[in-house]
Amino acid sequence: MSAWFDIQSSSGSYSVEIAGGAFRAWTAGFAQAAVLSDAFFRPLLADMRVEATFLEAVETNKSLEATPAFIEGMRRRGVTRGSQLVAIGGGITQDVSAFIASVYMRGLRWTYVPTTVLAMVDSCIGGKSSINVGAYKNLVGTFHPPERVLIDPEFVKTLPADQQASGLIEAVKICFCRGAESFETHMSYGPAVHMPLPQLEGLIVNSLRAKKWFIEIDEFDKKERLLLNFGHTFGHAIEGASHFAIAHGIGVGLGIECAIAFQQMRGVDYAKAPHVAQLSEHLRAMVRTDPSVAATLRTLDLADVMERFVSDKKHGQDFYALILIERDGTVTLQKLPRTSETLRLVEAAVQRVIGEFA
Repeated sequence: MSAWFDIQSSSGSYSVEIAGGAFRAWTAGFAQAAVLSDAFFRPLLADMRVEATFLEAVETNKSLEATPAFIEGMRRRGVTRGSQLVAIGGGITQDVSAFIASVYMRGLRWTYVPTTVLAMVDSCIGGKSSINVGAYKNLVGTFHPPERVLIDPEFVKTLPADQQASGLIEAVKICFCRGAESFETHMSYGPAVHMPLPQLEGLIVNSLRAKKWFIEIDEFDKKERLLLNFGHTFGHAIEGASHFAIAHGIGVGLGIECAIAFQQMRGVDYAKAPHVAQLSEHLRAMVRTDPSVAATLRTLDLADVMERFVSDKKHGQDFYALILIERDGTVTLQKLPRTSETLRLVEAAVQRVIGEFA
């Protein structure tokens, strides 16, 4: 199976190609490019005789403090305004590469080869980079879409179960936000870790087509695309308080569970929205693929989680911005007052979810 489609953006359209086993053929076009790759692929690229600069895909490298070293290295290697950057790796490699491509000599053309499920189903399109500053996650970033996205699902074979689950959580989030049809199609592929590649390819296409709608109608995160932050406000707080021991996608899954618990504590009844129960059941299965999550949650400092929640950049001066599910199952952005009562319910929801998974 293979698929190809375009994404429209203000800077022009860019292409997405999905083809199992195609990576070796694609590397023939990388000879004149500046390749920035996850260090995990050093042996593979050496075997293919692809010269590259390697970075360790750790959260500390996805930071404003770390990027100058990569920029200086590119300058020493003679990368010019006319050069093309090729990024090979998961979300950390993508964020660093997209940010550098957007600022180096005021902008480089770039191609992205995602190698994780999360990157394949979600972050590879949309053109956003998100960079950490000090203790604050994703505080700065830019919009700078690639020219091409090349997806080879064969890379999934290199991933442990928890990383596969992280990506599947992001995919189900996108499809649930898009609506019932997209969600039902997603679930029809039987999403699970180590799922057969033909079904995974179909799932990737469905997820990206769902996200394509959001990013084409709202490229710069002003309205509809904000819904894709579903689970992130709670999730980032949990992820950060764990000092990133909890993977991003797993954190989002826990964050969505917190959002559901928060609504239920506010009296929202999902009896007429059966997809919510199906979503929650799937999220719980995915989170529990990582056996380390329970032990990590037991060590969390709740005050730290709450401080990170309050500091989230999506909040306003007098409101907390939360993506929540309404009674009918639709996902909406709600701006809740910055009151002690709101925080009490947030804390109670977080405590309940931690207690259920710890």
